[in-house]
Amino acid sequence: MGLFDDIGQIGQISGIGGALSQAAGGQAAGGGSAQALMGPLLQMLAGQGLPSLVSQLSTGGLGNLVQSWVGTGHNLPVSGAQLQAVLGSGVLEGLAAKAGLPADQVHNVLAQMLPQVVDHMTPGGSLPAPGAAAAAIDPAAILGKIFG
Repeated sequence: MGLFDDIGQIGQISGIGGALSQAAGGQAAGGGSAQALMGPLLQMLAGQGLPSLVSQLSTGGLGNLVQSWVGTGHNLPVSGAQLQAVLGSGVLEGLAAKAGLPADQVHNVLAQMLPQVVDHMTPGGSLPAPGAAAAAIDPAAILGKIFG
């Protein structure tokens, strides 16, 4: 149906683990959940995943929030409950399993990360062409935005 139909497809970006390990070095201990979730999230967004996610969130009633992330202005916040309602618990449980995190924490961690990740992957205020999203992924820069 959409972006997260097959969680088992994660793992298509080579070398992301090493980049995340480097980016995570020196980050605050409180960021451990975000660091663990970053790899699976970015892998799922590679390729055609970002346009699909934006469409799914917009169709689910979060269009104004998503457009703020894609646009060049301020990123509006999203709650974990909003993401859970639109994405569903199956998606979040799949991400949790891949990240090694408790399923009940993922929606809140994702709510902190997703605006920055989408913003970073759309620097010009528009979605990348299908297949070009992987080139836009810079885990170190995204973690830097999240943790300052």
